[in-house]
Amino acid sequence: MSSTPSAPLHLAVALDGAGWHPAAWREPVSRPRELFTAGYWAALIAEAERGLLDFVTFEDGLGLQSSHPFESDERTDQVRGRLDAVLTAARIAPLTRHIGLVPTVVVTHTEPFHISKAIATLDYVSSGRAGLRVRVDARPNEAAHFGRRTVPAIDLDDLPAAREAVAGLFEEAADYVEVVRRLWDSWEDDAEIRDVATGRFIDRAKLHYIDFEGRHFSVKGPSITPRPPQGQPPVSALAHHTVPYRLVARQTDIGYVTPQDADEARTIVAEIRAEQEAAGRDGEPLHVFGDLVVFLDDDATTASARRDRLDELAGEPYSSDAPVFTGTPAQLADTLQELAEAGLTGFRLRPAVAGHDLPAVSRKLVPELQRRGAFRQAYEADTLRGLLGLNRPANRYAATV
Repeated sequence: MSSTPSAPLHLAVALDGAGWHPAAWREPVSRPRELFTAGYWAALIAEAERGLLDFVTFEDGLGLQSSHPFESDERTDQVRGRLDAVLTAARIAPLTRHIGLVPTVVVTHTEPFHISKAIATLDYVSSGRAGLRVRVDARPNEAAHFGRRTVPAIDLDDLPAAREAVAGLFEEAADYVEVVRRLWDSWEDDAEIRDVATGRFIDRAKLHYIDFEGRHFSVKGPSITPRPPQGQPPVSALAHHTVPYRLVARQTDIGYVTPQDADEARTIVAEIRAEQEAAGRDGEPLHVFGDLVVFLDDDATTASARRDRLDELAGEPYSSDAPVFTGTPAQLADTLQELAEAGLTGFRLRPAVAGHDLPAVSRKLVPELQRRGAFRQAYEADTLRGLLGLNRPANRYAATV
């Protein structure tokens, strides 16, 4: 799936607490006392749906947030603690009608059988709008919550060992997604008969053992949840270099990448497409979304001043794994269209302050893109796969005639 300058963009937002800037919670618009309420999240998702966005992702983890990538930082001046992403998405689903809901799941310490059932359930309660974002966990302190395995500390001074450890986590993640996908297919679409007259609820011949045997998992199946409405809810992952690019190419429908400019975007897309071909998926639809943190205001000076003020509150300049855009909605629209010409098919925007920058996306950026003919005027599908232009896949276990 390639992008052209005239192709409509896909847009998503990544939601995390009060926003992606660590001082976001101190803004009056952020309502920090409501961060752990259903109403807070319902309002954010309603705002995103107002902007006709394809989907939202919910951040999650298995330990407290940290400014350090591999260990706890013990800070008390930033938001710490989260609601469970899957449960939050399930709570919000009945309050929405069109937007996709994509919770993050840490695959390193959870079981694919449980997650396949949870996302299938979310797909049912949302009538076909569920997705899954997978991430790995390399923090020893989080492994200690479970006591079933140890995760060696990542030492960036020993790059070969660090690369080997990270590669192992992503190989496990690829197997994890494969198990989840097979479990989603373990019920054929017409396995449920529900015939009151004959007393037959299911056709047991249309439930299948998946018999997955791999290095990391041994799962017999079938699932206890019927095949999801979408057949296969879209799977996504964030990727920064070759090893996670390989996961994206092998097992996902959407990869989130972080190029700093159009040239880097072109290089990343080419690498992912090459990995996709090597995985035997050449020609299959695979979205590559660019991630950007956004500070949006009606003029660029105001946006820069707001970022500076938040940096002062945080005690240090803000930096991110993704590029940080500071400016106006029109300027961001220019940037997105330039990156789309480099092969990106969509974007996942990270609002620096959720209460400020999410409405700027839905009420300012989206209308600007619509004026340019670069974004939808209305929701054109009822499922997340439909919004993304992905067909409902055939069941791998169903007999073909």
